[in-house]
Amino acid sequence: MNITQYTVSELKDPTGILTGKRYEFHLFLEFDEEDELLEEDAAGIRTIYVVDGEEDKITGTYFFKKGTEQALDFELEEEEIQEVLAFCRENAEKVEETTNNQ
Repeated sequence: MNITQYTVSELKDPTGILTGKRYEFHLFLEFDEEDELLEEDAAGIRTIYVVDGEEDKITGTYFFKKGTEQALDFELEEEEIQEVLAFCRENAEKVEETTNNQ
């Protein structure tokens, strides 16, 4: 799995019920030629990254189709979950830096 582009935005909880911070990531991927997802016209992964104190996780993760963002019925393998989590962890900090500098 090769992440070629991404978008990220911080999600605000208008109710104040949820603790921590949440970020929505759209990860655009490049797939190997033999990958089944390439045949399904997949564009990437959408996920919510949650940071609550010292703990973080990804949730609501799914592959989406190019152009329509229709969810595809594929699951991430454990190795891919760890890769996405590490990517989100690294890039959510960039959103924090941008927000703090404004």
